[in-house]
Amino acid sequence: MNAFDAYPTTDFISQAWHHLQVFWSFEDINATWVLFGSLLLGMSASVIGAFAFLRKRSLLGDALAHAALPGVMMAFLLSGSRDAEVIFVGALASSLIGFWIIDWLPKNTKIKPDAALAITLSFFFALGLMLLSYIQNTDLPDKSGLDKLLFGQAAAITSEDIQLLIIVTTLVLLTVLLFFQKLRLITFNRSYAKTLGINVKFYEMLLAIMIVLSVVVGLQLVGVVLMAAILLTPIAAARFWSHQLSTLLMLAALFGAISAILGAQISYVAPAMPTGPWIVVSLSLLFFISFLVAPKQGLLKRYLEYRRLKQRVILENILRTLYKLLEREHFQRNQFTLAEITELRSLKSIQLKQSLAILNKRKLVIEAQQRYSLSEEGLLKAIKLTRRHRLWESYLSQHADLNSEQVHQQAERIEHILNKEQEQQIVAELMEQFDPHGSPIPKLPSQNLQEKSQ
Repeated sequence: MNAFDAYPTTDFISQAWHHLQVFWSFEDINATWVLFGSLLLGMSASVIGAFAFLRKRSLLGDALAHAALPGVMMAFLLSGSRDAEVIFVGALASSLIGFWIIDWLPKNTKIKPDAALAITLSFFFALGLMLLSYIQNTDLPDKSGLDKLLFGQAAAITSEDIQLLIIVTTLVLLTVLLFFQKLRLITFNRSYAKTLGINVKFYEMLLAIMIVLSVVVGLQLVGVVLMAAILLTPIAAARFWSHQLSTLLMLAALFGAISAILGAQISYVAPAMPTGPWIVVSLSLLFFISFLVAPKQGLLKRYLEYRRLKQRVILENILRTLYKLLEREHFQRNQFTLAEITELRSLKSIQLKQSLAILNKRKLVIEAQQRYSLSEEGLLKAIKLTRRHRLWESYLSQHADLNSEQVHQQAERIEHILNKEQEQQIVAELMEQFDPHGSPIPKLPSQNLQEKSQ
């Protein structure tokens, strides 16, 4: 029995375990070819697809995959053969014509690049479906299975397909390795690459040919419809983990390889499961895992950062409120009740108590008999915050057409992220000693000492 077919009995677990053992023993040559071919395609398509993704031409791979379909059908009609080499040549010619149209339309008409992609994709796909329908209604021999190119049929992969995959994968990886610096420059700054004398058109054509080759050899495994996912999803997942292009390419190749192994294994073990869709599902799972937990841009990290920032803002607002109370009492009283604090800063009672407990633990606020005062360290921090708040208010009132309430709202946000260098730049531009509300801009203790010594 071919494990890519459905199980004949309902003893699922024992048969799945048996097939898993057979799969990793490499006794089934067909399963080994599927695994090897998926690995090659996963790595090469992920690496070359990364450049299309980073150049914001993600739909290019999808359009070229759909453009390959009529070429395959024409090659079969003209030759009457389904040999891998014949199909490859037909798909390659058709995809290259599709790429030429995608490139020509925006340059010579008023059609935008995205519209050119959509027009080419839909036209070639419709043409391919028409030819496929025509072939299926003829008496041509060996026509069965051509419709599998739409979604792929990994189980039908042959040694000729594997040879083509090895050649294309080697070609793609060598191209990226040899021209990495130039491809990187063209990807991120095309205009600068031109000023350096780099033949941008040549390298863009080289990239396009590599994408076309990867698409064409992947049709048997994942089909026309799903090929774009193999090209783009790995790099989309890798973007959550790194910003370095070399690291991105390695991660994309790794994700492509992992999804290929998972897809090939699941389709072999589970009953009647197609390999291509499982590879895409595995890639999508890797994407969502990266989206959630990646240390650079993952959702969980961003949520924790947001929580930390929100807490820091609350704590700093309380410090500044205590300073304002101190200022209101002309620095004669440094102990304030919860009611006095909430009079100036709107916070829930429980949130205020928790925040004051944190400040007390950090030795920025001192608590005595349910009254709160700034410690020496807390006072210094409150002065810095108040100074930045009022400096930014003064800067906005001079340079922006905002009323006093608007500048206050803006300063409430900026005071928490303004750094020392930015503060010094504002001071260098301003000669003000009072903010737009008439409150004094406090000086740092070091400034007061410096003035006294003079």
